[in-house]
Amino acid sequence: MTAPHRDTVPNALVTGATSGIGRATAIALAEKGFAVVVHGRDAGRGEAVVKEIIVAGGRARFVSAELGDAADVRRLAEEAGDVDVLVNNGGFAWFGPTADLGADTFDSLFASNVRSAYLLVAAIAPAMAARGSGSIISVASVAGEIGLAGGAAYGATKAALSSLTRSWAAEFSPNGVRVNAVAPGPVHTNGANPELITALGATTLLDRGAEPEEIAEVIAFLASPGAAYVTAATIAVDGGRTAI
Repeated sequence: MTAPHRDTVPNALVTGATSGIGRATAIALAEKGFAVVVHGRDAGRGEAVVKEIIVAGGRARFVSAELGDAADVRRLAEEAGDVDVLVNNGGFAWFGPTADLGADTFDSLFASNVRSAYLLVAAIAPAMAARGSGSIISVASVAGEIGLAGGAAYGATKAALSSLTRSWAAEFSPNGVRVNAVAPGPVHTNGANPELITALGATTLLDRGAEPEEIAEVIAFLASPGAAYVTAATIAVDGGRTAI
């Protein structure tokens, strides 16, 4: 993004920021001078991230919201206030046979992973465009780029984010808002099965899974002036997996 347009610290909203990639992203953005709105559902974990950022000299606050609830997502956008960087990271994963996925879980998957991002962009991006600057980064996945048995619905949500990224860039970038996505490969997070991540990591060119901080650094770059000429891109952060 360009230089801050107000006489205040630039603000970043990171969804799903109480663990994994989201937590690492919130910390990385705080280190780069952003005041971070840490979103999550668990107040205890959220406040722990906020405390970690503040102890390190940064600025942060926690806002709880249920991404599967449209009204709650709109409230999140209101409570976040003016946002210079929006990171759509929150959501959940489901893997298994197509026949085992119930309609309710399917709907919840798309509501949390796709609709929440759509509603946040709808609420936040117009103000960015009016100010002439801003950066939106969505966390897609290698699962949205290649076929994975058992990952049809989850992969579809991530492919949707990549598609939305291109359309949002076409809509908002002429007014100074850059819109990009990252597509991580296997990542070692607290909620991931270590054996599965290790096995998937062995399919990458680097022969390992990533750490959350490695994904967060790419997101932080996309939010920075160093990426001033990057928009409408989905950046693979997958150890080369989609290249082969």
